[in-house]
Amino acid sequence: MFSHTIQTRVRYSETDKMGYVYYGNYTHYYEIGRVETLRSLGIEYRMMEDDLHIFLPVKSLNVRYLRPAYYDDLITIKTSILHIPDTSIQFESLLYNEKNELLNQALVQLVFVSSITKKKINAPDFILEKLKPYFETQKKN
Repeated sequence: MFSHTIQTRVRYSETDKMGYVYYGNYTHYYEIGRVETLRSLGIEYRMMEDDLHIFLPVKSLNVRYLRPAYYDDLITIKTSILHIPDTSIQFESLLYNEKNELLNQALVQLVFVSSITKKKINAPDFILEKLKPYFETQKKN
């Protein structure tokens, strides 16, 4: 397993009239987590799209809302890649407030797609190589 953590602050525009983060806006936090998790491995979306012609559309999203986040809360986003990818990659996102209370959790599955053929493809070798050491350690335990 590979995990990465980043923090962001809830902006006013992300909240509803009650001051809660609007449920649809949590997907922005998951995306921040995914992008920065890949970036921490040296994998950039822009490079995949522009140079390798690979898109990563979301195939599925499963969310459990446990408690609300509020305007100006500092949110910790913990994003994990639980399995070695094949034609898709799955991210687990756990969002915590400043009291370290779990706010919600999500499983987001994305599919590797050629931007040229629009067909599903295998995960690029360079991604597999970057993730391999984290999963080899897991197998030994």
